[in-house]
Amino acid sequence: MQHKVIDTNDVVIRFAGDSGDGMQLTGTLFANMSAIYGNGLSTFPDYPAEIRAPKGTVAGVSGFQVHIGSHKVNTPGDFCDMLVAMNPAALKANAKWLKRTATVLVNEDAFDDLGLNKAGFKGNPFEELHIEDRNIICAPITKLTEESLKDSGLDVVAVHKCKNMFTLGMACYIYNRPVEYIYNYIETKFRKKHPEMIEPNRKVVFDGFNYASNIQAVANTYQIAPAKLEKGVYRNITGNQAAAWGLIAAAEKSGLPLFCGSYPITPATAILEELAIHKNLNVKTMQTEDEIAGICSAIGAAFAGNLAVTTTSGPGLSLKSEALGLAVMTELPLVVIDVQRAGPCTGMPTKTEQADLNEALYGRNGESPMVVMAAHSPAHCFQMAFMAAKTALENMVPVMLLSEGFLGNGSEPWRIPSMSDYPEIHPRLATPADGPFRPFRRDPETLAREWAVPGMKGFEHRVGGLEKNHYGVLSNDPDNHELMVRERAEKVARVARVIPELEVDGDPSGELLIVGWGGTYGHILSAVQQMREEGRNVSFAHFDYICPLPANTEKVFSGFRRIIVCELNSGQFADYLRAKLPGYEYLQCNKIQGQTFLVRDIVECVTENA
Repeated sequence: MQHKVIDTNDVVIRFAGDSGDGMQLTGTLFANMSAIYGNGLSTFPDYPAEIRAPKGTVAGVSGFQVHIGSHKVNTPGDFCDMLVAMNPAALKANAKWLKRTATVLVNEDAFDDLGLNKAGFKGNPFEELHIEDRNIICAPITKLTEESLKDSGLDVVAVHKCKNMFTLGMACYIYNRPVEYIYNYIETKFRKKHPEMIEPNRKVVFDGFNYASNIQAVANTYQIAPAKLEKGVYRNITGNQAAAWGLIAAAEKSGLPLFCGSYPITPATAILEELAIHKNLNVKTMQTEDEIAGICSAIGAAFAGNLAVTTTSGPGLSLKSEALGLAVMTELPLVVIDVQRAGPCTGMPTKTEQADLNEALYGRNGESPMVVMAAHSPAHCFQMAFMAAKTALENMVPVMLLSEGFLGNGSEPWRIPSMSDYPEIHPRLATPADGPFRPFRRDPETLAREWAVPGMKGFEHRVGGLEKNHYGVLSNDPDNHELMVRERAEKVARVARVIPELEVDGDPSGELLIVGWGGTYGHILSAVQQMREEGRNVSFAHFDYICPLPANTEKVFSGFRRIIVCELNSGQFADYLRAKLPGYEYLQCNKIQGQTFLVRDIVECVTENA
C-alpha cells in the first residue's frame, strides 16, 4: 500500500528489549546508517545495571536511543517519536519516554501471558500504561522472522537471533533509511568466519522492510534530509573510540610510543580495547591484574619515556589514588582517563554521572595538585585526549581527563581532522647543562622539570615517593619541602596561561549565566536555544578546563548577577567555584539519577530561578 511521506527536521527512536535481543546492535546500525546518509545525530545506549537479570524482567531491559536530524544534533533527545519494544518489559520500562504523537512498534509474539506476568502487567499493557492513544503497531515479529528464514537451514535459536534485523528493516522503511549500508555491514561481519549467515540476514532485513511497506498500521513514513555540516569526511564515533584516537594522534605528534596500562572496568574498557587494535601505530597495551597495577605500570612507562596512559571508572579511580600521588611527587607525565559512572562504590555501573569531580580535584593525600580537564561530547573526546597528553608532556604533570558513561558509549558524527591542523607536542626532554644533572631544575616559564629517561648517559638520577631537592637528593628539610610543594602547585596553576579562555555564548553580561562542564554541554545548549526562541535572554559558558580554571573566568562571571551551575551530581562544581571565586550568587541545577539531563529539566530550573 502507498504511505504518505512526511518531511521532518528530526526524529528520536528508542530500541528496547532483553539484553539478548540485539537492541544495541540495531540502534548502532541505524545510527551509523544515518551518519552515512548525512544526518546530524546523537545516541545514548542505556544498558541494564545487572549482568544477568532474569529474562523478560524490567531489570534486564537494554535500550538504545538515537536522535537524527537535518541539522546539528546536540542531545539524544528527551522523548521519542518511535519506541521499538521487543517484549512487555521493554514497553513498561520505556513508555514514560513516549511523545503524545509517538509510534509504538511491539513484537506481539512476546506479549503472551508469561511475558506479561514477568513484566508485572495484570491486563492490557497499553491501557495500564495509559498509552492506548498512541499509534500502536503490533507485529508478529518472531513468527515473521521464522517464516522469512524457514528455508535458510538455520536452527531455531539462530533464527530467533535475527528478530532484531527484521525490526531494523521495518524501521528503515518507516524512516526512509538506505538499507544498502546494512547489507554492507552484514557482508563484512560474516564474510570470513560465517559466510552462510550473509544471505539469511540480508533476507530478513529485506522482508522486514517489505512487511512495513504493506501494513495499514504504518500510515506515514518520514524523510529527514541530510544536515548542512562543515565540509569534510565524517564518521560516526563513540567517545571511547575518540579518546583512544586522540591519544594515538598525540603520540604521533610527540614522537613517542604510546603505552596504556589498565584494568577492564565499565564503561571505560572500550578505550583499552580500541588502543589494543593499533599495535601497528606503536601502541603498547597491557591488561593488568588490578587497578593499582594498571596505573603503576603506566607510571613506569612514563619514567621510561613513553606517553603513558591509564583508564578507569568509578571505584577504579579510588584504587589509583596512592599511585596518583606518586605521579605528582615524581612529576612524570601521565594521562588518567576517568569515564564516570553512577556511584558511590559499585553503584550503578552502566549508568552515567559526574560525581567523580571532587575525587579528581582532591582525592590524594598531601598537597597533590593535578590538571583536570573534561570532554563535553563524544567527538570532543578526541580533542581533549590530545590536549591532555600535550599538557602532561609539555608541563611534566599528571593530567586527569574526565569523561562520562554517556559520552564514552554515546556517539555522534565526527569530522576526521588533518593532523596538520593539530599543534606539535614538545616533550620537555633533558638537555646537557653545566654541572651535575638536576632532575628538578625547572623551566622558568612553565616550571616543568626536565625528563631524563633510562639510558641517557650523564642523566642518572633518582625519583620516587619521598621528597627530594632540586638535585634529586632525599630531603626532609622543612624549607625545601615547602618550596617543592609550592612549585608543584604553581606549575599546575601556570597551565592557565596556555589553555583557551572561557567563551560566552550570548551576551557577555546580563542577569543570568548558565554554567556547565563535561557532558551536560549539549543539553544546556539546547535548553538555551529553546529559551531564546521563547524570547528569554540567557547566556551560557561551558568549562572544558577545570583545574586550573581559564584565566578569564572571574572576568566572565563579573558580568552577571546570578550564575546557575548545571551538573549531574549534588553540586561539586558549584562548590568548587564558590571556593575559587567567592562573592557570586551560585544557584544549582542538579540531577543524580544515572541519566542525562532532559532539556526541560534545565529550562524548568532556569524558569524557577528567573
